[in-house]
Amino acid sequence: MSRNEIKYQRKKELINATLKSVECFGLHNTTINTISANAGLSSGIISHYFGGKQGLIEATLRYLIDGLKQALLSQTRDRNLSPEQRLLLIVEANFTDLQQSNAATKTWLSFWAQAMHDDALARLQRVNNQRLYSNLLFSFSQVLERTSAIQAAKQTAAMIDGFWLRSALDSDPKQAFEQAKKLCKSFISVQLQGTDKALQRAS
Repeated sequence: MSRNEIKYQRKKELINATLKSVECFGLHNTTINTISANAGLSSGIISHYFGGKQGLIEATLRYLIDGLKQALLSQTRDRNLSPEQRLLLIVEANFTDLQQSNAATKTWLSFWAQAMHDDALARLQRVNNQRLYSNLLFSFSQVLERTSAIQAAKQTAAMIDGFWLRSALDSDPKQAFEQAKKLCKSFISVQLQGTDKALQRAS
């Protein structure tokens, strides 16, 4: 492998090790040593690639956020979709296997709690929230007047986040996540009732 390929692979291993460490020990008890032990790498490599634990924690959150983005792009890129189809795919992107995994759910929950005390994590969370809202608003705006589109986008974003949180904490998260997806999609369909454009493919 080239130097850049090795660097990419090491970073990916450390991010996965961070997810595993947070899953097992929680964010506060995750240390450079627990991460490096999970990765099977020396602790010094964390400072080399990320500048320390904080840099790696932020990179791990960016990885989860990017996973949301890529999940949506993989389903919408170069496809002629109706607004309704795109809205339903936004829901799917927020409930992928990655976002439902035990490691990801525990890491998201830890990050959300820590973001109230950490400006860098709070900024990343705001970026993530804004991206979800903007994606929803773009599609709703194609079939609803502006005020209704804004309201529908805010409500749908809140439902996605709220149902995701409830599902992550449920005693049977797999079933809860499936039900959450159905409820979010049903809500979107209700918002689009009577809008002919929602049922037409985008031109």
